[in-house]
Amino acid sequence: SVTSPQTLFQSPEEGWQLYTSAQAPDGKCICTAVIPAQSTCARDGRSRELRQLMEKVQNVSQSMEVLELRTYRDLQYVRSMETLMRSLDARLRAADGSLSAKSFQELKDRMTELLPLSSVLEQYKADTRTIVRLREEVRNLSGSLAAIQEEMGAYGYEDLQQRVMALEARLHACAQKLGCGKLTGVSNPITIRAMGSRFGSWMTDTMAPSADSRVWYMDGYYKGRRVLEFRTLGDFIKGQNFIQHLLPQPWAGTGHVVYNGSLFYNKYQSNVVVKYHFRSRSVLVQRSLPGAGYNNTFPYSWGGFSDMDFMVDESGLWAVYTTNQNAGNIVVSRLDPHTLEVMRSWDTGYPKRSAGEAFMICGVLYVTNSHLAGAKVYFAYFTNTSSYEYTDVPFHNQYSHISMLDYNPRERALYTWNNGHQVLYNVTLFHVISTAGDP
Repeated sequence: SVTSPQTLFQSPEEGWQLYTSAQAPDGKCICTAVIPAQSTCARDGRSRELRQLMEKVQNVSQSMEVLELRTYRDLQYVRSMETLMRSLDARLRAADGSLSAKSFQELKDRMTELLPLSSVLEQYKADTRTIVRLREEVRNLSGSLAAIQEEMGAYGYEDLQQRVMALEARLHACAQKLGCGKLTGVSNPITIRAMGSRFGSWMTDTMAPSADSRVWYMDGYYKGRRVLEFRTLGDFIKGQNFIQHLLPQPWAGTGHVVYNGSLFYNKYQSNVVVKYHFRSRSVLVQRSLPGAGYNNTFPYSWGGFSDMDFMVDESGLWAVYTTNQNAGNIVVSRLDPHTLEVMRSWDTGYPKRSAGEAFMICGVLYVTNSHLAGAKVYFAYFTNTSSYEYTDVPFHNQYSHISMLDYNPRERALYTWNNGHQVLYNVTLFHVISTAGDP
C-alpha cells in the first residue's frame, strides 16, 4: 500500500493503516482500516508452540537414534564376552580348589579381558535412565499436541490456511463494495519518482493480493516493446530489482493496464487488444475492438496515439475509445478479460478529442477537461443508469502535462504519468450506506 499524508494512523509493529475515504451525508468522516499482509499465522502463539514442539520431537528422535546405535554396539560386545564368561565358569567349577600357577595366570588374563564389561554395564544403567526420561518427555509432548489439536479444532494447518485465505477474499470483496461511491475529491499529488520521457505509463496489478506490490513501467507512447517489472514500489523508487519483458507486438498510447497477471494494451497501428501474460511471457489472446479508431484518429486532447484506453475498477475490465459511428464521442465497453469480447457498450455523448484523460471508478467513467494545468474532473457517465452529469472536481496538475491517468481499485488511488513524473492521487468517495431494511 502507499503511505500518504492522509494516513491517520499506522502501527509499525502490526502494519495496520487507517485512512479517510469518504464523507457521509451527515458530514461524518467514514474511514477505511486496512489489515496487514497475511502473516498473522507466523506470529500466532499456537503456531510458535507447535514449532517448539516439533523441535523437541526432533531432539528426542535424534537422542533415540544415538541410544539405538550405542545399545547395538554394546550388545555386540556383551555377546562376544558371553562365550568367554561360560568358559571361565566351567574352568572354575572344574578346578575344585586346586589351580596350578599356569592355570591361575590364564584365568587372570581372561578376567582382564572382562574388565571393560563393567563400564559397558554402567553405560547400560545410564541409558536406562535416559530412556525413562525420554519416555516421560514423549508423554508430555503427546499431551501438549493433543491439547493444541483440541484448541485448534478438527482442522489441520492447511485447512486453516485455506479458510483464512477464503475469509480474506470475502473481506476484500466486502471492502470493495463498501468502497464504492461517487467521486467528490482528489488529494494533492504524491510524486513517487521522476523517470523516463514526457509520456508513458506505470501501474500495479489491480487483482494481486496485498503482499504482491510489483510495479510495471512502460516508457513512451508508441512503438515500445520493453516493459520493466519491479519487485516492489520501494525498488521502483530506487530503480533496482527489476526484470524486463519484451512484448511480441509494440504498443500504442499509454492506456495499458495490468489485471490478474496479464497486461492489456493496444497493438501499434491497429485496433487490436492484446492480452500478454507475464509469467508465461506469451500472448494469451488478441482481438480487434469493432469499429474502434486508432493511430491518432480519436485520441485524447494531448494526442499520443491514445485512441484506446483500458481500465479496471471494482467491477472488471473496461475499454474507452470511439468510433466513426459514434461521431467521435467516447464509447465505454465492458470486456470479458478471458476472451476480450465486448459484453456491453455505452455511448457517453462526450467528444473524446475534448477530453484530457479518463478513468473508471465503480462503473462510473470520469473525464477531465484538459491534460494541462488547471484541469478538473468535468464529466461523469454512470453505466448502471446510462446517464451522465457535469462535475467540478479539481485536482492539482503539478507538472502541467498528464499523459496517463488510471484508477487502481485495490489501492483506491489514481496513477498518473505527468511530464516524466510518476505521481499518485488519493480519492475521496461519497458513500450512501443502506440501513438493514434497505435493498
